[in-house]
Amino acid sequence: MEAEAARAIGAGIACLGMGGAAIGLGQIFGNYLSGALRNPSAAKGQFSNLIFGFAVTEALGIFSLLVALLLLLA
Repeated sequence: MEAEAARAIGAGIACLGMGGAAIGLGQIFGNYLSGALRNPSAAKGQFSNLIFGFAVTEALGIFSLLVALLLLLA
């Protein structure tokens, strides 16, 4: 196997983390919406947790993209 092909395969595998981040974001927002519909008075108290979870999950997705780009361009 050539080195360029191995780099492309590694970058593709690294991009799987972006799919995991998308699934995580769906879980976070879906669970928040479910909880907010069941108990609307508690939704304001959980909004900061929602934003924190969004930020951490999105950061992991961006980190995955960065690793893939480093594998392709370095």
